[in-house]
Amino acid sequence: MSAAGRALPAGRPLLRQALLPVAALGGVVLTTVAGFVLLTGVGVVEAAYWIISPASVGLHFRENTGPETATKAFAVLSRAGLVVVGLWLGQTVVSALFGGQITEELKRVQQERTIGTLSEHVVVCGYGMFGQTIAERLEGDRQIVVVEHDEDNVVVAEREGHLVVDGDARQEATLERANVESAATVVAAVDNSNVNLQIAIVANQLAPGAELIVRIGDRMYESTARRAGADVVVIPEIMSGDDVADHLVSAE
Repeated sequence: MSAAGRALPAGRPLLRQALLPVAALGGVVLTTVAGFVLLTGVGVVEAAYWIISPASVGLHFRENTGPETATKAFAVLSRAGLVVVGLWLGQTVVSALFGGQITEELKRVQQERTIGTLSEHVVVCGYGMFGQTIAERLEGDRQIVVVEHDEDNVVVAEREGHLVVDGDARQEATLERANVESAATVVAAVDNSNVNLQIAIVANQLAPGAELIVRIGDRMYESTARRAGADVVVIPEIMSGDDVADHLVSAE
């Protein structure tokens, strides 16, 4: 999900925020209708029409007698009340719909400015279990920039305090936003060998001096990953098996 999608609130929160100004608008409308009826004796429908057509008040007194000055003063006050309440309602709706989005966008602009000042950082492409483990182990020792396009993983990475670039790491523009040219290490950590190979190709072109670590799911991709520029090829399943075997040997 994009920053914009996450920022839009659900319908119920919007309704709760708009409830008070909507009630105020209804109150002003009812008061205006009742006031016109009491002052001039016109029907409810005609009084309601006067709300949207203020000129009708003047036309009424060309053919009828009554408290013309008081009615016109009341019409001015009611119109002012409708304008104020209408602005309140509009501001509430706009703020509910876009306020969070604007805040989120400003936050991302600040993040990307910070990322642009980094050097020798680690770019972790993909924040699944593998990417999360790497970021967790490096936290405090190295500056981490996470590149992730899955909205749930973006939220997790941000909640855990990482700098995040929301986008597809296979795109040059996305890696450039992660300041990959100044990175010490790039980790292609997505749970998809083909995607990681594509990331490796792009990262190697943009940052040929960075160490490139590529996760693959099968040995058959290892030579391809090396040709794509990988300095280190990681096969998690094999590494896990080796770790267990080392533990069993050391326990003997």
